Amino acid sequence: MSTLEQIRAASDPEATPLVSVVIPCLNEEGNIEQCVRAAIEALSAGGLSGEVLVVDNASEDRSAELAAAAGARVVSEPRRGYGSAYLAGFAAARGEYIVMADADLTYDFGEIPQFVAKLKDGAQLVMGNRMDNIKPGAMPWLHRYVGNPLLTGLLNLFFRTGVRDAHCGMRALRRDVLDTLDLRTTGMEFASEMVIRAAKEHLAIAEVDIEYHPRGGESKLSSFRDGWRHLRFLLVHSPTYLFIVPGTLLAVVGAFVTITVLANIDILGRSWNIHALIGGALFTIIGTQILGLGLCAHTYGTYFMGEKDAWFDSMRARFRLEHGLALGGAITVAGFASALVIVIQWIEHGFGALGQEKLAIVAFEMLVVGLQIFFSSFLISILGLRWGDRDNSR
Repeated sequence: MSTLEQIRAASDPEATPLVSVVIPCLNEEGNIEQCVRAAIEALSAGGLSGEVLVVDNASEDRSAELAAAAGARVVSEPRRGYGSAYLAGFAAARGEYIVMADADLTYDFGEIPQFVAKLKDGAQLVMGNRMDNIKPGAMPWLHRYVGNPLLTGLLNLFFRTGVRDAHCGMRALRRDVLDTLDLRTTGMEFASEMVIRAAKEHLAIAEVDIEYHPRGGESKLSSFRDGWRHLRFLLVHSPTYLFIVPGTLLAVVGAFVTITVLANIDILGRSWNIHALIGGALFTIIGTQILGLGLCAHTYGTYFMGEKDAWFDSMRARFRLEHGLALGGAITVAGFASALVIVIQWIEHGFGALGQEKLAIVAFEMLVVGLQIFFSSFLISILGLRWGDRDNSR
């Protein structure tokens, strides 16, 4: 098939292609023709029926014109953003399989058949892995040795994806999983969202080793801004690591310090006293508050965002509002009783100077923690109210 025939086949509006190659494009007139032609040649070489779809993301140069002349179908997305461009491209794609790649010449479009082969073998999302084949000058050392390993490591820790290069821009997926993924973000964090959603939905994820080449033209990335957007997205989608883990750690440390001081146990060769007790009480109160926020975040994610978390599902199956109210009420009553003892002693001593500093701190700690648990339980119940009504109506 000639190059002209390839272009016509790729742009035929009546065809139902097997593969849609989606390329986001923002001011890439120096690269876009080469990318489109390379994608068309890769489809032809692999014997794959396909289309090349370029999403013009409000370019201010001739990118859209050149892409169309090279044989691509051009879709316009005026709202700028990496995620915005891909969401528009996915909506317009007709292929059973979608291959994603940037328009900056960093990826070899000749790798497309490898991605499609993985999809044909049953994978639902195929990630490229650049880290073993980075060409000289292709990736700044900060991205290669700090940013990408750190963010990929956190993503694997939080969501257990097992991927080696979570932010590779060349990847492929089945079009029929788009509804399952329910992708929404509009910026660079779109790359993380796709992997996180795939992991949470237990999709079959495969990897392909690819080469990463120096960029053609000027980079649109901002290392710290885009890195923070990825990190922020990872954290807000993992209430367990954002809230539950640090909250539990603080609460446990605070309780340990409180018990140690009250029991006069020597730690590190010395006894701890009133100042350590204040610190322990503060840790316990803050930790309990963070735990409450984490449980509320889990509840909101489950009932309103369709999130799935085995740990939280197990907890909500075992515990009800009454459990939280009973625990919070018991701790509150214990704190109130301790405070009452102090008041009675104060009255008995003619309203003189108080000498129950430790008991006062513990009473305050229990009152605050008990009330936090009590009212957090109500808030969690309110967040799940409609879901609970639905369950009870069955």
